[in-house]
Amino acid sequence: MRVHSVHRDDKHRFSKSPVGEIELIEGFGVAGDAHAGATVQHLHLVRRDPTAPNLRQVHLIPLEVLDELATKGYDVAPGELGENVMTAGLDLFELPTGTKLHLGDSAIVTVTGLRDPCSQINGLRRGLLKQLVTKAEDGTVLHRVGIMSVVTVGGIVRADDQLTVTLPAGRHEPLCLV
Repeated sequence: MRVHSVHRDDKHRFSKSPVGEIELIEGFGVAGDAHAGATVQHLHLVRRDPTAPNLRQVHLIPLEVLDELATKGYDVAPGELGENVMTAGLDLFELPTGTKLHLGDSAIVTVTGLRDPCSQINGLRRGLLKQLVTKAEDGTVLHRVGIMSVVTVGGIVRADDQLTVTLPAGRHEPLCLV
């Protein structure tokens, strides 16, 4: 399990640019990213309650989602879905809420939930949202647009850094939209 690539953008644009490294700041997010902050930074959520805690400080997506999209004819590059960290070798969607992801030498993020996708995804590629939000055979809605987290311990994260997982103690709560 590893970090495939890292991304940030200082403006509220949909996609984020690949960079050599990102700095995670405890309780704040990615230094220099428009979504960093102790309180909610997502433009839609700010209108609802600007004092709400920011549970979406760091957005992660597994590389394997892009591989799946490619088999369906959707060429999506790392960073285009707005993620800060693209992982490889780990099914992020199977993790419970509260999982700690250790990124690189020192950074730790705590998983808060699933990314709540919006129709802007179709602005990137027509029909893409339907590929990322699907239904399982039992009718359960599957959101494969990434997971959200908060920075528990700051540090520098680079492509090819090791990624390790610490599951929470006790009962595991499935991921919900945040």
